[in-house]
Amino acid sequence: MVKHVILWNLKDEFSAQEKESIKQGMKEGLEGLKGQVPGLVEIKVNINPLPSSNADVMLDSTLESEEALKGYAVHPAHVAVADSKVRPYTKSRVCMDYEV
Repeated sequence: MVKHVILWNLKDEFSAQEKESIKQGMKEGLEGLKGQVPGLVEIKVNINPLPSSNADVMLDSTLESEEALKGYAVHPAHVAVADSKVRPYTKSRVCMDYEV
């Protein structure tokens, strides 16, 4: 099994209200990938960080293998969500993949 964890920060240009809407869209879009992408075992998106956090959104996903992770990265459903609900709104991304 492989964990795929990402932290994003949203662009500063968005209001607090816009950011809440964007975060909800990211959560719905990414969590909606479960059952669509082969090898994706679990996917959760946290959009409610504590004030001590320095990230706006966290993706915590589990895939069957490193090969499944590579497939996830290029899967059309994932690319569509990333291109429409994530990339246009984020200014930074940190990722860590590891075996469990």
